[in-house]
Amino acid sequence: MIRARRTWATAIAVLTVAGVSPAVAYAQPKPPEVRPAAAANNNDALPPGWQITNTEGEQALEWHSPRPVPTGDARVEFHAHGKLVGVPEPDEDGRTFRLPLNDARTADLADLQVLAAGRRLDQKADSARDRRSPSAAKPPAKLPAGSVDPGKPGTYRTVTGEYALDPVRLPGLSAPVEMRGVVVAPQDAKGKRPIALFLHGRHTTCYVPGSDEPNIDWPCAKGAKPIPSHRGYLRDQELLASQGYVTVSISANGINGQDGNIEDAGAQARSSLVRTHLARWADWAAKPSAAPAAVRKAPKADLSRVLLVGHSRGGEGVNRAAMDSLYPPPPAQDGYRGAVRWHIRGTVLIGPTIFGHNPVPDVPSLTILPGCDGDVSDLQGQVYADGTRGVSTGKALHSSVYMVGANHNFFNTEWTPGQAQAPSSDDFGQDPERPDPVCSVGTATRLTADQQHRAGATYIAAAARLFVAGDDRVRELVDGSDRRAPSADPARVLTHAVGASRGAGFLPDGSVKVTGGRLCSAIDPDPRVACLDSAAGSSPHFAHWQPERESGRRAVALRWKSPGSAVTVRTAKPLSVKDAKSLALRVFVPPNSTGTQLDVSVTDASRKRANLGRVRVDGLPGSDRTSSYWAREVRVPLTAATRAGLDLRNIASLELTPRTRSGQAWLMDAWAWSPGTPAVSKAPLTRIDIGRIKVKEGDSGVRTYQVPVRASGKGSGTVRLYVLDPPTGKAKDRLVTVRPGGGIDVSVQVKGNKRFSWDVSQDVLVKAVRGAVVGSHSGGVIAENDDPMPKVTVKPAADKVTEGQPLKWQVALSVPADVEITNTLTFVPVPDRRELSTADVDRQWLLDLLGQVPNGEVPLSRLEHATLWASVPAGKTSAEVTVPTVRDQLAEPAEYVGLQSIDDEGKPQGPVLTGTVLNAP
Repeated sequence: MIRARRTWATAIAVLTVAGVSPAVAYAQPKPPEVRPAAAANNNDALPPGWQITNTEGEQALEWHSPRPVPTGDARVEFHAHGKLVGVPEPDEDGRTFRLPLNDARTADLADLQVLAAGRRLDQKADSARDRRSPSAAKPPAKLPAGSVDPGKPGTYRTVTGEYALDPVRLPGLSAPVEMRGVVVAPQDAKGKRPIALFLHGRHTTCYVPGSDEPNIDWPCAKGAKPIPSHRGYLRDQELLASQGYVTVSISANGINGQDGNIEDAGAQARSSLVRTHLARWADWAAKPSAAPAAVRKAPKADLSRVLLVGHSRGGEGVNRAAMDSLYPPPPAQDGYRGAVRWHIRGTVLIGPTIFGHNPVPDVPSLTILPGCDGDVSDLQGQVYADGTRGVSTGKALHSSVYMVGANHNFFNTEWTPGQAQAPSSDDFGQDPERPDPVCSVGTATRLTADQQHRAGATYIAAAARLFVAGDDRVRELVDGSDRRAPSADPARVLTHAVGASRGAGFLPDGSVKVTGGRLCSAIDPDPRVACLDSAAGSSPHFAHWQPERESGRRAVALRWKSPGSAVTVRTAKPLSVKDAKSLALRVFVPPNSTGTQLDVSVTDASRKRANLGRVRVDGLPGSDRTSSYWAREVRVPLTAATRAGLDLRNIASLELTPRTRSGQAWLMDAWAWSPGTPAVSKAPLTRIDIGRIKVKEGDSGVRTYQVPVRASGKGSGTVRLYVLDPPTGKAKDRLVTVRPGGGIDVSVQVKGNKRFSWDVSQDVLVKAVRGAVVGSHSGGVIAENDDPMPKVTVKPAADKVTEGQPLKWQVALSVPADVEITNTLTFVPVPDRRELSTADVDRQWLLDLLGQVPNGEVPLSRLEHATLWASVPAGKTSAEVTVPTVRDQLAEPAEYVGLQSIDDEGKPQGPVLTGTVLNAP
């Protein structure tokens, strides 16, 4: 039987083994992989595929995948009991991931899992969920065309060129990062032209022509070539250039190859790279003669009109660049030190990551969520819209664009099979034995690579035209107004938004009371509290951050069995919807459902009530592999409230009444809505950055340390601070008021002792709530172990027994440790002697050891993966390892078993231990 290890680490010690020969000491042994049923002598064995390794003295928790895990933008994470254990480092084989035990964030390793953007990598899809997937999915209805189509090419011919500058050094990266860009610009365009900068995401960096195994090394080895990911947006660049924009797509292979163990996954480095390029363009605009040839062929760039476009981790990078351009980061973390000589008008974020959950509220954004994203599959980029609610003035439009049938990679031609120079793949993956009803190639909802890229280019151009050119006619394509851009056909593209001309809102995150429904939590391990049971599916609105439970991130859940069951949302203070045209609601229903109808009513402070109208909400096409619980924006005019004489300056409650027989729905928010895109200006926000320090634990006493927290910017704000408990990973949170120069008082205590342990990381997380932005969202104090590892002695306790009695060996420590100390033994032949076989040992023990009982009589030394773990629990000084024998009715000579300590590569360590089993009289 496999039982998950509950102690969080296994120490590898200097081992002394005593057997039939004199005691011999030898250097640090390395435990091998824990095989699928290696729990016969250790009830806390790790699951299949997991092991503890020791490489050059550093112990690590290691998982080996049975299949290659493609390099992508989603971060591979180890979880246990629903809590983040840590972010492992990938090996070059693309299958092995290691987490140094010093970096583990919890002591509880029960129920180990490997996740990437909420997607399990260490198991096949749950068959129960498979059965809920429909046999075929239907695309949403085709929307009416908008009044303008930004995907149509402009009138300018284009010119293309490249530049390569000296590489730059960025903090936290050992190797320099390239400064390369491909420029596509309009020919013969007069005057200064706005500029769009593209940043690709995390992809493999190098390949050998003719080989199908790219890697993520940097710099590339001899004979290998850099993968030109930055050339994957040429079609998008050509469309924008034909419309009058100067465009540049920059290379970031040097960051991709070095961001594996950076706490922010390279967000700050990418920001530094983006701003370094912008600084060069500002130099060249001031002195054109100094520009590279590719830039001199282009019109002069207008740095007061900048659009940033980022794909995947590139999306998080340009978001951070927009933040850093308004609110400077800590100098020690920043790779750019010059003045800000540009104005970022907006960002486009394609299948982006947002590990910090830290969007920039005052820079307009458009986030493309690919419905068949197999990389950032939780569609966490939804946070770029949801995470801005109530943080600042709310004037910036934050659009969320759900593209049905699009995967992650095909927005970049260099990540697309048949178009890329290097090996590439469909990130969603295709399983012929289990085709996906939404995303398998050939389904009615799945886009081809060309269809997807054309749709992506269209919405990039829409953002440019709205955010940079200020053409408000485009807004209806991206703000939930249910209009389409014909150039994106046949893609089905759905949108909703927050900000812009939306006024007061019913926000479940705030002070509200709900009757008839349930005020639910986006992230909570308790299914009675959580908005959505993970077994039912996933929602981009509820993308997981780091704590197992989040406060103040909520929605309203509706469930009814008959029509007419009203749900009321009442705010602590009445809201003003005066001068608004409509009430805009963001509501989602289960995927593949149709026809959910809700009546929408409001009541003012004097209890006058008006029914505003009825809305219909349909679910998105979805399967067990997609994140399709995504909100549709629906609007009802406020004219009925005006006619009924309601005081629109004092609306006290919102009421939703289902009119369908039964169903479910979730309300994300409701806003007073008016058309238009107001001008956006920088708000006086406080910027918070959490740092991390390392200290020695010491031999005695308790020392108090302050977590470094930097507060800069202007004004004051509120953030939510999470402090994680190292042994359990559970978080305590509190709201904190922050002001520039004030910081946050976060103290942690480190208790000294003289017992060996692992380093202990006391982690702190922070998220903006109001009047603040967050740069580095995580930090803390690492207490480094400064005590020597104890020696281990393994000696016979009962190595000569009569059949029916157990063979026993004792594992003893020279001193107790605060972590489990383990040695590993395997069966080896005993030359010229009769060996103990599978017929001579307890059947249940053998089943626990191997997972099955072999046919026939097999010597124990010939069993594959028969590994015994000799473990001393934390705080103890000894433990036993046993081999239980059985008594039979045969008269036979003595039988022997050999046990050999081995390292993680299976190499022998020290002498062989021998056990003898005598025939029973």
